[in-house]
Amino acid sequence: QVHLVESGGGSVQTGGSLTVSCVVSGRSFGSYDMGWYRPAPGREREFVSSIMWSGAPTYYSEAVKVRLTISRDNDKNTVFLQINDLKPEDTAIYYCNAPKVVYYKDRPNEMVFFDWGEGTPVTVSS
Repeated sequence: QVHLVESGGGSVQTGGSLTVSCVVSGRSFGSYDMGWYRPAPGREREFVSSIMWSGAPTYYSEAVKVRLTISRDNDKNTVFLQINDLKPEDTAIYYCNAPKVVYYKDRPNEMVFFDWGEGTPVTVSS
């Protein structure tokens, strides 16, 4: 069973920066593509950013990509998300996970995740 433990959230003023972290248990972290997610209206969670197992390429949500940097340290089983120029709309609980696409011949492909961690809350005040 893989466990995901997010940390580093907090209360920040508009324009500030924050780096959240996620430690993943087990020995296979170096083989996982990793992503960051947060709740969104009408959806349980929305995609924020992802990074491939090797560290590249990286992907970002169009809405926030200029303000984000995702990185990882495979020796420490940790993935990071730096958020710059924080805005009140960034207020959310941030979750990490290791998305994996399951391919089927006779039905649509499915993206599966490990059990979600508790997330780390980020609050941005104006």
